[in-house]
Amino acid sequence: MASEHPSITSFRTEHARRGGAGDVVILPDSVHTAALAAQALGCEVGAIANSLLFDAGGAPVLILTSGAHRVDTHKVARAMGTPPLTRASPDFVRTHTGQVIGGVSPIAHPVPVPTWIDSWLRRYDVVWAAAGHPAAVFSTTFTELVSMTGATEIDVE
Repeated sequence: MASEHPSITSFRTEHARRGGAGDVVILPDSVHTAALAAQALGCEVGAIANSLLFDAGGAPVLILTSGAHRVDTHKVARAMGTPPLTRASPDFVRTHTGQVIGGVSPIAHPVPVPTWIDSWLRRYDVVWAAAGHPAAVFSTTFTELVSMTGATEIDVE
């Protein structure tokens, strides 16, 4: 039996420590986009919580956004009171989350990352997010995500 990827194991440990109630699901293929994840899970793309890490003047900012949305970085930066948000490089993402783009989870980072959550995700009874690896996801709720991450609700569009 193959061993589990260390980033998934780390996620499982932190998920349990924070009282996460959802299931971790390992999919047969990478689901590095919301559309692929929704197809694999049989849910609406809007129910996928993308964990997008941005660079705000050298500081990491994590936005949990519905897979149905694109983040208006100018609007969001103004609302958050941060420097302009730019796309984080793969190295920046790995440094601040310990994970790779396409598999960034909302938790289990080396140090806490300031986090905001898309209000749109409230519409779904079940939300799916990455579990530390591009082929791993977990089920949760909006309320549980806020509780586990300390995220501040925001309109991202």
